[in-house]
Amino acid sequence: MHGPIQLFTVIALVSLPTVMYGGYALMGVMRERKLTEHQRAMFRAGHAHAGVLLILALVALQILSRTTLPDPALWIACFLLLFGVLAQSGGFFLHLLPDGKGARLGGRVTSAGAVLLAAATLLTAYGVAFP
Repeated sequence: MHGPIQLFTVIALVSLPTVMYGGYALMGVMRERKLTEHQRAMFRAGHAHAGVLLILALVALQILSRTTLPDPALWIACFLLLFGVLAQSGGFFLHLLPDGKGARLGGRVTSAGAVLLAAATLLTAYGVAFP
C-alpha cells in the first residue's frame, strides 16, 4: 500500500475513534436530556452515517488498492470518498443550526455528499471492471 491509498486509509482509521467518542458523548447528553428530539435524531444520524461511511471508505480503499487505476484517478477517488463522508454525515449536524437555516443547508450538504460518494463508488467500479 502506498500513495493516496495509504494516506486516506490512515485518515479513515484515525477518524473512526472520533466517531466512536461522539457516540459515547451522545449517550451522556441523552442521559441528561439536554437535547430536543430533533437534535437527538440529527446527532444520532450524523454519527451513524459517519461510522458506516468510514467503513465503506475503508472497503473502497482496499478495492482501489487492487485496481490498475493511475495515481491521478486514485487521488480523485480518495478525495471523493473523504469529502463525501464528511459532507454526507456533516449535513446532519448542520440541521442543528439555529433559526431554521440549517435544515436547508444541511439537506444540500448531505445531498452533495451522496453525489460525491456515488462518484467515488462508480470510479472504483470502473477500476474493477476495466483492469
